[in-house]
Amino acid sequence: MHFNQNNSNIVTNWEFSLDCAKKLDQNDKLSHFRDKFHFPTFSDKRPIYFTGNSLGLQPKLTRTYINRELDEWAKWGVDGHTRAERPWMPYHELFTDKIARLVGAKHSEVAVTHSLTTNLHLLMVSFFNPKGKRCKILCEKKAFPSDQYALQSQLQFHGLNPKENLIEVEPRDGEHTIRNEDIISIIEDHEDEIAMIMIGGVNYFTGQVFDMQKISNAGHKIGANVGFDLAHAAGNISLKLNEWNVDFATWCSYKYLNSGPGGVSGYFIHERHVSNEDIPRFAGWWGHNKEDRFKMPDTFSPIPTAESWQLSNAPVISMAAHLASLEIFDEAGFENLRAKSIELTNFLAFVIDEINKEVSINLEVITPKEENDRGCQLSIVAHGAERKLFNQLTAEGVISDWREPNVIRVAPVPLYNSFEDVYRFGEVLKQALKI
Repeated sequence: MHFNQNNSNIVTNWEFSLDCAKKLDQNDKLSHFRDKFHFPTFSDKRPIYFTGNSLGLQPKLTRTYINRELDEWAKWGVDGHTRAERPWMPYHELFTDKIARLVGAKHSEVAVTHSLTTNLHLLMVSFFNPKGKRCKILCEKKAFPSDQYALQSQLQFHGLNPKENLIEVEPRDGEHTIRNEDIISIIEDHEDEIAMIMIGGVNYFTGQVFDMQKISNAGHKIGANVGFDLAHAAGNISLKLNEWNVDFATWCSYKYLNSGPGGVSGYFIHERHVSNEDIPRFAGWWGHNKEDRFKMPDTFSPIPTAESWQLSNAPVISMAAHLASLEIFDEAGFENLRAKSIELTNFLAFVIDEINKEVSINLEVITPKEENDRGCQLSIVAHGAERKLFNQLTAEGVISDWREPNVIRVAPVPLYNSFEDVYRFGEVLKQALKI
């Protein structure tokens, strides 16, 4: 018998059994969405795909949507920009409402274009403005390497030494995750030095969700701009970027948003900034006012929305893949997906606890236990095991992720993973540990 973390007054009769998993799947109102995705076929093993945190599965709609644009290109040539069924010139506008709902934003605050780290750099042009003593950036220790490189290079671009001006908040000794109160404390300790805070909303390594509202409030209290890399958050956890008063954020579309390898990126800029024509930015013609864009004026006139941070016209083929996925999100409803995600991940944590009772190697989940402090991903340390354990899982059809020195990341995604997937993963893991 297992205590359901969703409601402390409800006891759920969970068992580490196939029968239990199948019953949970029978009661899952979202189970039919699994059939909307392609699962890998490269192995003769039935796949257990737990790497949606790295690359989401391909929706079956994707080929149809991409082929539609290829057909439009063949039919219209350049005139597809205005005469295609979904004209290419305003193609990015197809995403605005869908993305705004997913990240808790207003229509004017979001756009989709470029790639994740490109957008991060473009946003930091606007929101990292070191002056005098206030010239430091705060981030989390063990941020995703691309974020670290971007932050370091931004400091160097301004003639600043990253070793002196990049503040990294780390876990306390003996702990794996960072306490939110420690982030707030360090912000306060450096109140006259921090120009910008830029943290991964969900840490890629541990799966920890940071309290973005508290961090944003603390940053604004000392006069800093606050932004987040939401690569592991968008499509995974509930977001309320406008309400949380975040200055800026960006995310990729190829992880939980299932939009293909290297897919387009989305970004958010709070409404208080989007109509400010004086904010520093790198400009491109697709950010220029639509009314006279094709009159080719000499002076940049920004669109009074987040669109003004766009540089170039829409990459329609990759955006078609993004649209196919977002329409599935609309159909499922994110609140429903998040509820299932919590239950799936709780069941996975339960299965790991049950395995620990039967094997000598200790499986330590370093992702926070509280469901509001994590998304789909659980990061597992198998103490005493080596990478050969991961290799054994792979040989049995488990598609997961290994991170040095000894962490296996698994992410049961609510759109296409099942409770039976979780059970089968547990069985494979248990047998591998007994070898």
